[in-house]
Amino acid sequence: MSAKTVVITGCSSGIGLHAAVEAARAGHTVVATMRNLERRAALDEAASSAGVELDVRTLDITDVSSVTECVAGILADHGSIDTLINNAGAGFVGTLEQTSTEELQRTMDVNFTGHIHMTRAVMPSMRAQGSGHIVSVTSVGGVVGQPFNDAYCAAKFATEGFMQSLAPVARHFGINVSVVEPGPVGSEFVANVTESVEHLLSNDEDPYRDLFAAYFERTKGAFADAQDPADVGRLLAEITTSGQDAAFRIQTTPRAEAFAGMSLSDVDGSNVQNATRMWVGTT
Repeated sequence: MSAKTVVITGCSSGIGLHAAVEAARAGHTVVATMRNLERRAALDEAASSAGVELDVRTLDITDVSSVTECVAGILADHGSIDTLINNAGAGFVGTLEQTSTEELQRTMDVNFTGHIHMTRAVMPSMRAQGSGHIVSVTSVGGVVGQPFNDAYCAAKFATEGFMQSLAPVARHFGINVSVVEPGPVGSEFVANVTESVEHLLSNDEDPYRDLFAAYFERTKGAFADAQDPADVGRLLAEITTSGQDAAFRIQTTPRAEAFAGMSLSDVDGSNVQNATRMWVGTT
């Protein structure tokens, strides 16, 4: 196996942290990025425990100047970027009337537009070297629309559509494109949406409260049996190693594969609608 320069976004915790450590353990040069370096302690500790070194850098994927500066610095210091893992993202819950314009924009920026900023920034150097691998971590929510995940699923769907459209063109220049679709990942849901959940459940005037309560109870059950983020990190490291041989769409568990498959084979949309209506207590 030849060592690669791997750039990973969103490495302060969770999937990104584990992916960075596992890719470094596999022998790659890893540039682990995060928006705020004050949150790097957990990553540094994990790297030290694993006996690996990481190049940790500041990066805000929603800021084009930050993206441009970071990618230019990596290319200057390492000479190439062989793999980009677009991992940074954030959860959001709320149906349309519960979602402000600002919340919609922020959700799209972090989960969709930021991935595109990063992909556009690395494409010229990958194209020039005739090789590369761009991986975006999306979600089963990128193929199955889910109640009270309107904005989040929209962003993930957008990323999948963008990457699927880009893939054949990028391939012409030796660049492989993949999307990775986890299902529920441990601690992710509660950690990202606790404040929103408390607000939606406590608002007696909200006409959607009872529907949301039913959805939340069902979702808590799903996350009680969630995948360990370390497992997803290891899978991302394996995908990095496989490079050009990696498939376009990759689910992280058989459960995720079955769930995504429900939508991918649902020509008229009835399978998904019949399933998700029950999540909010509607028959």
